[in-house]
Amino acid sequence: MGKHIYTINTNEAEVFLDVVYNPFVKGFKEENPDIQINNIIDDSLLNDTRKYDGMTSVIANRVFNYAKAAELSGADGVLVTCTSVNQATKMIRPLLSIPILNIEEPVAEMAVRDGKKIGVLATIPTSPKAISDVIREKAHEAGKEIEIVEKVADGAFDALRAGDRDLHDAMVCKALYELVEEVDVIAFAQISMSLLKHDPVKVPVHKIGPSGLNRMKEMIGA
Repeated sequence: MGKHIYTINTNEAEVFLDVVYNPFVKGFKEENPDIQINNIIDDSLLNDTRKYDGMTSVIANRVFNYAKAAELSGADGVLVTCTSVNQATKMIRPLLSIPILNIEEPVAEMAVRDGKKIGVLATIPTSPKAISDVIREKAHEAGKEIEIVEKVADGAFDALRAGDRDLHDAMVCKALYELVEEVDVIAFAQISMSLLKHDPVKVPVHKIGPSGLNRMKEMIGA
């Protein structure tokens, strides 16, 4: 019998298609035809985390309601694709009878594995803390001391939302090349950055996307 995954997404439908579904989910579905994937989209979740500078109990409750609805719809697992709401994912986990994963969690593990001075690159001010907290948790689990250097290409995400990918990419590349000089490894904080094309750099760069989908597949035993 096939498996069933729901994703919870916080971008507008057009951005979701451009940065999540078409580059990552679509190919995953083709490679795993026995896994059904449905997608929940609510861009107000991300807008509100930016408005209130992070997670609130109201936002967390809304994410929980979506996850619970997925569970009641027969989902075997829930994948949340937005780093900025990962605190909600952590709070929800004990309240579901199915696995729920934030898509950046495997990237946090890879960053801890590959370096001690870890760069976190983001395009939204709320994202660095969100993934940095996960990186610190993974480092604690691994018994490893780390240092995190955060950098935000502020305004790049808004450029992407406005349809100007060239400006987005130019801003992120500039920040990336600067951050490379300070760290051993870099973790991108958002899946919206994962299609970035950049010159080769001298440290590992871990991008959010396939690793999260594949981890979800493992978690549901597909």
